[in-house]
Amino acid sequence: MNNLQEVLKNIKPVDQSRSNAIQAQLDNLTKPQGSLGRLEELAKKYCLITGKDRPTIRNKIIFTFAGDHGVTEESVSAFPKEVTPQMVLNFIRGGAGVNVLAKHAGARVIVVDMGVDYEFEPVDGLEIRKIARGTKNMTKGPAMTRDEAERAVLAGIELVEKYKSGLDLLGTGDMGIGNTTPSSAIVSVITGTDPEKVTGRGTGIDDQSLKNKVAIIKKAIAVNRPDPKDALDLLAKVGGYEIAGIAGLVLGAALYRIPVVIDGFISTAGALIAAELNPLSKGYMIAAHQSVEIGHRKMLEHMEQIPLLDLNLRLGEGTGAALGMSLVEAGVKILGEMATFAAAGVAEKIEEETVRG
Repeated sequence: MNNLQEVLKNIKPVDQSRSNAIQAQLDNLTKPQGSLGRLEELAKKYCLITGKDRPTIRNKIIFTFAGDHGVTEESVSAFPKEVTPQMVLNFIRGGAGVNVLAKHAGARVIVVDMGVDYEFEPVDGLEIRKIARGTKNMTKGPAMTRDEAERAVLAGIELVEKYKSGLDLLGTGDMGIGNTTPSSAIVSVITGTDPEKVTGRGTGIDDQSLKNKVAIIKKAIAVNRPDPKDALDLLAKVGGYEIAGIAGLVLGAALYRIPVVIDGFISTAGALIAAELNPLSKGYMIAAHQSVEIGHRKMLEHMEQIPLLDLNLRLGEGTGAALGMSLVEAGVKILGEMATFAAAGVAEKIEEETVRG
């Protein structure tokens, strides 16, 4: 796909016509109706998105998008930007948190260089989709051009197109020193919330650095005046390449009817951009968890997403998505492997007449 408007036009709503039939399947399993709670909800959602009645989940991929940010010049992070390529190499070697949890979930990790200020050698497990070597400092002007923003979104869509054959479940992840700053700016503009109320400590900055970070976000918004009704304008002015790639991945998931498990704060910023570009994409999202970052709740509420977990996570990378994928698969297995009352020879309920007797 090389035309974003064409993609947006071709995304269809999740087909709800089989909802009652799938619910009947769930209700006929050997348990009181609804007793497996959100696992049943996940099974139903998975079936509706994919159009499958008895699905199995085998092929799972977490795409961890990486990019650098010019705004790190303003001391918004506890770590230098050199950590971004170092962590990308750690992902490729399998040594990061996302690698451990993805392995636990039976998922593959593919790292995507969207805009790291480093030239990587091609290697298995790395997709080089670099738009530029980092965004520009958004306090001095737009982080990227509108064309760059659109190309970055398309890169995410193209990844789904490339890997969609046999793909059962997608997950999002991120890496980019300084990327909670553009994420906070994005949620602030879209929801009309003061940056102070949606800006957290990111990598663990102190009180003074947090005040500076809030001031930097306010300055970037004032300098660029992003249009809250134009997601590409917002993305270009105060976003990041990895955020754009995640937005594209979510749109690609919606286009090809593949459920996508959204990780934490930065991933949800990408999902928020996707939802602004096409609100139908929200139907294909599964929010993995509630991040410690204070702006995350605002994002999820804006998109009407209820997170599966609340584990005080704030690492990113796709760690929460890996855990969320395990729960999605558990729900699907309940539907596919649990016995029905008839098959198990179990009485569904005590009839009223029997009770009277």
